[in-house]
Amino acid sequence: MLYQNLRTYGLTTRFAQEALLYPELMLARVTEQHRSLYTIMTETGEKHASVSGKFAYLTHDTAAYPAVGDWVMVSELATNGDHIIIQQVLSRKSIFDRKAAGTHQAIQVVATNIDTIFICMSLNADFNLRRLERYLAIAWQSAATPVIVLTKSDLCSDIATKLTEIEAISFGVDVLLTSILNHEVQDIFAPYLSQEKTVVFLGSSGVGKSSIINQLMGKEVLLTREVGSDDSGRHTTTHRAMFVLPTGGVVIDTPGMRELQLDSGNLSKTFEDLEELSSQCKFRNCSHTSERGCAVLAAIADGTLSAGRLENYRKLEKETQYEGLSSRQREHTKITNMFGSMNELKQFKRNVKSKHNY
Repeated sequence: MLYQNLRTYGLTTRFAQEALLYPELMLARVTEQHRSLYTIMTETGEKHASVSGKFAYLTHDTAAYPAVGDWVMVSELATNGDHIIIQQVLSRKSIFDRKAAGTHQAIQVVATNIDTIFICMSLNADFNLRRLERYLAIAWQSAATPVIVLTKSDLCSDIATKLTEIEAISFGVDVLLTSILNHEVQDIFAPYLSQEKTVVFLGSSGVGKSSIINQLMGKEVLLTREVGSDDSGRHTTTHRAMFVLPTGGVVIDTPGMRELQLDSGNLSKTFEDLEELSSQCKFRNCSHTSERGCAVLAAIADGTLSAGRLENYRKLEKETQYEGLSSRQREHTKITNMFGSMNELKQFKRNVKSKHNY
């Protein structure tokens, strides 16, 4: 069978057909990333790789560089058969990315060509609905399907309450309950794993991603450390990596994320309840602050919607409104948010200058 080895790494007919456009090159999948160096799987085995000089010269967007999960076309260096040159990244069917930590515009691609995103959150100190909304917004935007995985259920005394809170913000999303004491992990995740499927585990450090993957693999492939005094585990994953599951399909493990800034996100899907309430407001341009006939404020007043959810929606909306804008357009948008318009900014400057002179 053609590409027998790569099919165990999730190769589908779509990518096999696209590879035919490059008959002089070999098909491979990126399985690990270490800054500008990659580990890839070819039909003949694992190799080390880097992008070609031409690729680097022509690619100005860092998000277009290879990432774990990408299918790439490569050529082999004649002088060293163990090092491969990546010439082309095939079109992605899904992509989970975020703003790189500590920057304003750089985008970090976390994983690509994934079918299911397992958003892991522990039921102890890590439990945070507002952060979960962030993950869901990016997950729905990625074109993959999000699934919420609640870990450390053995450390939670009010699971029913937590589930009710999550159901109120996760419309149409499956929720899985796990713990280190649960020995049925294979059965819990089985519906999402199969030969051509690629899944990724995301979440904060110490929520138990590595422990779940080790159970799915049936052996210790990822290091884990003992649970801390605050009931939080310590994640030892330092880079994104892919593993072939013994039951079929592949899984991508990622380092814990201390912050998750949005560059883009599907807020309409994540906040379906707010969108529906907004359509019932008396005024079409309702800002949900003090207007009479505001269905959103009414829902907050009667307890069917939390004020925190509305506040987080506004926060995420402001983060994503800069999507696709140039630096000048971003600056103009920020000024409009702060002052209302450029004219009002000029008036503000005149007032400040007048007070200074006085």
